Amino acid sequence: MIKINNLCKNYGDIIALNSINVSLVDEKLTYLVGPNGSGKTTLIKSILGLIKISSGEIFVDKLRLNGNFSYREKIGYMPQVASFPENLTVEEVIELIKNIRSSITNLDDELINEFNLKKEFNKKIKALSGGTKQKLNAAIAFLFNPKILILDEPTAGLDPISSSLLKDKILKEKSKGKTILLTSHIISELEEVAEEIIFICDGLIFFSGEKNNLISSTGEKNLERAISKLMREKSENFSNGN
Repeated sequence: MIKINNLCKNYGDIIALNSINVSLVDEKLTYLVGPNGSGKTTLIKSILGLIKISSGEIFVDKLRLNGNFSYREKIGYMPQVASFPENLTVEEVIELIKNIRSSITNLDDELINEFNLKKEFNKKIKALSGGTKQKLNAAIAFLFNPKILILDEPTAGLDPISSSLLKDKILKEKSKGKTILLTSHIISELEEVAEEIIFICDGLIFFSGEKNNLISSTGEKNLERAISKLMREKSENFSNGN
């Protein structure tokens, strides 16, 4: 559903993405992982058309991205940090986004109910806690029942109960055949849900494939240790100039 060919993104002399070739497996949950500054967010923003790529091609549902943003209707995006108009209420934010995406009528308000957000409807965004903003962020990502979900650090700032509810929702959507891409620094928390792994470091893809293949290839006993080993190896190679 998402295919990337020879993708490059430069910021002046800084190479953020270096000839990326990778595909997301349809109807699978892919965990995008890498150290800080590895290119994860740049890759996500490239897929979403939020930044202009330097070269290469991106296909979403066989559509080559070329400036037409209609494909975004197929995507639910949860950024790492929610940003909503501070003077609007929770209900006004939800209604505003519904109006913007008025062509989509098959709404999924399960997380609004699970997170008990209706009791917050009359509160302005500026009065919300960080955790409540993150709940609203998640609820909006799932609201339009998208075929593709891109979740950037989805459990960051959530309490254990809310985090568990969100993971249950992610698993539920995966069981429906959704294609899901997510990032998280809490590797152990997502080991149970991840199926495919993309490991990116210094703007390069060093592994793309099944979770179990990564674990076995590193000789480690779980995903957290396997990824930690990869990160150490790449860090050592970089330090040695390799």
